[in-house]
Amino acid sequence: MTETSSSSSSSTTPAAAGRRLGPDGPVVSAIGFGAWAIGGPASRDGRPIGWGEVDDRESIAAVHTALDAGVTFFDTANVYGAGHSERVLSKALGAVRDDVVIATKFGNVIDEEKRIAVRHDTSPEQIREQCDGSLSRLGTDHIDLYQLHVGDLPLEQVDGVLETLEELVAAGKIRAYGWSTDDPQRAEAFTKGPHCASIQQSFSIVNGNAETLAVCERYRLASIVRGPLSMGLLTGKMSRDTVFAPDDTRTVGFDWEGEHGRRLDALEKIRGILTEDGRSLAQGALGWLLARSPNFIPIPGIRTVAQAFDNAGVLAVGALTEDQMARIATALA
Repeated sequence: MTETSSSSSSSTTPAAAGRRLGPDGPVVSAIGFGAWAIGGPASRDGRPIGWGEVDDRESIAAVHTALDAGVTFFDTANVYGAGHSERVLSKALGAVRDDVVIATKFGNVIDEEKRIAVRHDTSPEQIREQCDGSLSRLGTDHIDLYQLHVGDLPLEQVDGVLETLEELVAAGKIRAYGWSTDDPQRAEAFTKGPHCASIQQSFSIVNGNAETLAVCERYRLASIVRGPLSMGLLTGKMSRDTVFAPDDTRTVGFDWEGEHGRRLDALEKIRGILTEDGRSLAQGALGWLLARSPNFIPIPGIRTVAQAFDNAGVLAVGALTEDQMARIATALA
């Protein structure tokens, strides 16, 4: 189900207030820092699963820019750059680690030296091993939010994963957990876990599954939004002529003749509304999400200082207004 309608949720104050990470979790900034891109190149079965070459110094500066702007939530995964994203994030956060909330993910066996994702594995032994690996790379004694990174894990395996995660909570290695999945049935299955705090799903002004969001709202879970800018499409810097580098994951994921072309057309219908109050397109798209649901915590991908400055700017201007949301819904109807 594709979601493009508005919601009664809106902000009446300019600044974006913090959002709670689960029913009893910490309050974090209204948007987070998506750290996939700072991992650099990696592959799975010969296909790219990174965003191309990166400059670690620029990545660290981007993290610092986000921190200065008020971002307190950082989302990474063991598979991003086959561990490199976690290492860069650790170096960038340094002494302020305890002032922020770090989310990472498990489910992928990685080979750091070869920069590859080897296989999916969610056995108890592998979950524990992957957790220890992430703790080491992040240079921390606990992970605030540990997320299952296998979106289509069979439902019959959920109970075993939850049991292992609860053991990690009891051991003090993780504080809470969630699942990165777009499937509402799987999201619902994870809510039986006592320390389930979130579901991470793909959502933006041009796509999304309202049924999965409804699960989060019903159980007071955070809905962490991956792809809030449709992998860069909603920044206005792409066209149907855009060609991605061979080591960019988007080189095999974008269909300009189909879905992504339609998203470009949708963006043109609402570009003026998104930017009418001086926002950038990215800030408008993020502001739409903040207005769409109080459970949403968008994590736009960031790898440069300019991206960090632009995306974090939505914390100052806040959510779109009810009027803007209504006019966008009409334009996209």
